[in-house]
Amino acid sequence: MTADARPEAAPVPAAPARGPHGSPRLAYLRYGAGKVGGAAVSLFAVLVTGFFLFRLIPGDPVKTMTGGRPVSAGQLAAYRAEFGLDLPLWEQFTDYCGKALTGDLGTSYQFRAPVTEKLTEALPPTLLLTGTAFVLYTALGIFLGTRSAWRHGRPADRLHTGLALTLYSLPSFWLGLLLIIVLGVGTGPVPGLFPTGGMESGEQEGLGYVLDVAHHLVLPVFTLVAVEYGQTLLVTRSALLDEMGEDYLTTARAKGLRDDLVRRRHAVPNALLPTVTLIFVNLGRTVIGVVLVETVFSWPGLGGLFYQALSVPDLPLVQGLFLFFAAAVIILNTLADLLYPLLDPRVGR
Repeated sequence: MTADARPEAAPVPAAPARGPHGSPRLAYLRYGAGKVGGAAVSLFAVLVTGFFLFRLIPGDPVKTMTGGRPVSAGQLAAYRAEFGLDLPLWEQFTDYCGKALTGDLGTSYQFRAPVTEKLTEALPPTLLLTGTAFVLYTALGIFLGTRSAWRHGRPADRLHTGLALTLYSLPSFWLGLLLIIVLGVGTGPVPGLFPTGGMESGEQEGLGYVLDVAHHLVLPVFTLVAVEYGQTLLVTRSALLDEMGEDYLTTARAKGLRDDLVRRRHAVPNALLPTVTLIFVNLGRTVIGVVLVETVFSWPGLGGLFYQALSVPDLPLVQGLFLFFAAAVIILNTLADLLYPLLDPRVGR
């Protein structure tokens, strides 16, 4: 075979074009690093804000700790020195920030115990309350939101939407007080059906204890669910309505799929993307909103502890709780930002 008859070498395929940010993985890492860096800056801003904000509260925490008993000026000075309140404000601030970065949030004035210890004690009741309410109002909001969107304009849709908007606009503490009056204390022919406060009766063990705690959970959980499910319903409904006009749903129907299957297998999964982000945001909002609900129902969690500390004011405990609540919101929002590009590749590219 001559050189001229030799077959030509196959052309080498060109490398796939890359976007201005390189590979998708690198783009996501840059996106995630920006979100995590922003969260770190926000946490530091919360640390600074919490220190100075609560020092504007009127009252002398040292005098409050004495319980109104007559004490000498020397004793008051000793208390201030014990808790570092005699130091200049800038020195208190640097000492607080340095210890907070190592996990030391100080010592509670009224409990004479580390703030982290009090947070650890009050956290399980709050997680029980918020976790139960969160699961219920998320499931209820998604279910009713999909049903309302698929039957939009019908009486059931108008009923669900109107009720959700009404309950969402109600203050949680007002609704809680109303439920205590109607279902706790009882009014007219309606007897008191549920406990008005606390987490347990203190007289049960085993299964009886579990049922007793569940009985005490009903009113505070109902309050949170009633106030919070509306937003999930409205967002799910709106997202699903946007999907219902897409061509792929028409194609699915043309293939002979039942309407229920079209909704469950095709429309709902794509419409849930905004709802997934909202779920994380709502969980952070619930952690903050539980302060009022726990106070109304005397629930022994972080919310009741915050109200108790604020009335002193117990500065280390208030600052620690404020940092915890803010950190929960920031971290959950950051997780939502990091998760969304995994669900929708168009985000973060």
